[in-house]
Amino acid sequence: MENILQIEILEKAYEARSKKVNKIEKVKELKDPMQAFEQIAEYAKAGYDSIPDEDKKYFLKCFGIFDKDGLTPKQFMMRVRVKGGHLNAMQARKIGKIAKEFGQDYIDITTRAQIELRFINIEDMPAILHGLEEVGLTSYQTGVDNFRNIVTDPLDKDGFDNVLPSISLLKKIEESFLKNPEWISTLPRKFNTGISGSLANRCNIFGHDCSLVLAQKDGIYGYNMFLGGRVGMIAKNADIFLANEEEVLKAYGALVEIFKKYGFRDNRNKNRLHFLIDAVGMPEIAAAIREVASIDFASAGETMTQINPVDSEHGKVQLRDGSFGVQVIVPSGIFAGSELIKVAQLSEEHGNGEIRFSVEQNIYILGVKDTNTFLQNEFFNKYKNVNTPYFNNIVACAGTKHCSFGVIENKEDAIAMSTYLGTAVPLESGRVRMYWSACVKGCGTHEIGDIGFEGCKAKVNGTTEDGVHITIGGKIVSEGKNGYTVIKSAPLRFARYFVETLMLEYKKLRLKNESFENFHDRVLREYSHAYIGFYMQLQAYLRAKNISIDFDINKVVKTGKNEEFELFELGRKIYFALAKQEPYSAYSRFTNENPREKLQSIQKLVPDIDENISILLEKMLASDISKRAVVFSELTPLLSLA
Repeated sequence: MENILQIEILEKAYEARSKKVNKIEKVKELKDPMQAFEQIAEYAKAGYDSIPDEDKKYFLKCFGIFDKDGLTPKQFMMRVRVKGGHLNAMQARKIGKIAKEFGQDYIDITTRAQIELRFINIEDMPAILHGLEEVGLTSYQTGVDNFRNIVTDPLDKDGFDNVLPSISLLKKIEESFLKNPEWISTLPRKFNTGISGSLANRCNIFGHDCSLVLAQKDGIYGYNMFLGGRVGMIAKNADIFLANEEEVLKAYGALVEIFKKYGFRDNRNKNRLHFLIDAVGMPEIAAAIREVASIDFASAGETMTQINPVDSEHGKVQLRDGSFGVQVIVPSGIFAGSELIKVAQLSEEHGNGEIRFSVEQNIYILGVKDTNTFLQNEFFNKYKNVNTPYFNNIVACAGTKHCSFGVIENKEDAIAMSTYLGTAVPLESGRVRMYWSACVKGCGTHEIGDIGFEGCKAKVNGTTEDGVHITIGGKIVSEGKNGYTVIKSAPLRFARYFVETLMLEYKKLRLKNESFENFHDRVLREYSHAYIGFYMQLQAYLRAKNISIDFDINKVVKTGKNEEFELFELGRKIYFALAKQEPYSAYSRFTNENPREKLQSIQKLVPDIDENISILLEKMLASDISKRAVVFSELTPLLSLA
């Protein structure tokens, strides 16, 4: 009876959202997607203008072929599926040759550890598809309402921190839907999957619709199932432990059947698995999975993926056979076909012919025994093995140059930020994950970065220009955590100066070998989001005006994140730093003890003080409490860099 009730709950939730369907669902009714795929050879002969609109706008996307006419006239982007980011030298060489011959030698490494080729003409599409199939690659189901590329630990079974090798299980999951007409374009929305049997999180494992995460229960290693991840939302524990491959395949199969049947098909912005879970509850979804699979899966075990990988700081990591996986840093994932051919050659000459892409858009070359000789190759003059901490872990999605949804250029913006910080605040070591998304869709996974950037528009003196929302505090370990916004709509041209403030604090106050994530947890999280954002802007303003104040972000006493308290305490500290005296003689918590005592004007004590700083302090410390600022947003206009 209980199981029947679970299905009834799903049916009622589906019916409540089924009064109308979105436009894409109506497009799907026009034809079988395979009809469009089978017409590619004819389209190649007849040319771009012969392709029906529904194929350009939807059906070809089912096979990773994206019309980019608005950005590069009459050309396409093709997304190549790379299982778990794992490929061999032969496959890498083939992709490189295709990019050189048909795609202006351009390649993007994506945040799902696969490849995007650009500037493709329809006339060349049959040859490209045939070339990929020759080496066991495909572009199938890499767009729209399909199972996207499954990610896993790029090192997997070769890594010392791997407990359960997962790539073979990944392939078994993929076999159930890849090139299967029952699953091509039949889901309500895209479906992202991650699986990791490692202690270190190298694949953003908590950021997927379905995340299968290394766990232990009753002495058995298996996977905990986390569900409902999407942009801005970490997957949540479904309280299901899967003890072996058979259970994984049964649970996964049940989950996708449920999503296919009961997933919402009305508002595409609210059709991901997350919204079905939100509508009925995780316990109900978990119960339905058990019912459909006909297995009473155990409750969740202890999640074991709790280590931050540090490979990028060292540029190499020892593998189980004694050889090394050597990293290649690819800023923003911008690469070239000719360079991938070179990677294939290097992997054969110095490694075991195995290459891996990471979700941070970098490359591992596996099986390298003599790393010293290997790293002397001129290739590493252009692509560093170890770059600055600002480059080692940056992520950036396509941006306006290659994506119609982009609000900012993004990739070059990320590179410019990292370049600037490397000069302004040089760090010999450290780990700072800066993740960039060009728009609210969040393909750059900005919400889980140590510092995240989401493209937006900002107004400066009444004029609209490129901007970013800046977040901090994202995590990829334990059970993952989204960051929080500290500055909204920061003008992009000034964002580097705000982040510079954080990096100066990190450099001054960090402990030995402390990552920015740990620095955040030890120092920054003691303060309100508003205080951190205001401090970032304040110090940028002071540097721009050449005003020197010896002051650290944590000099303000812990206030329990009470913004009014923080504001007053910060005002006190700035006033004292400038005037060398306290603004008031005594204090009662966050105000002056004697309400009749008047604030002495900072201008009298420091005659040449910047006018905006003078006004700022008056608003922070005003004798008349009713005129005193109580939130930082009242003061930020005084810190404009324009």
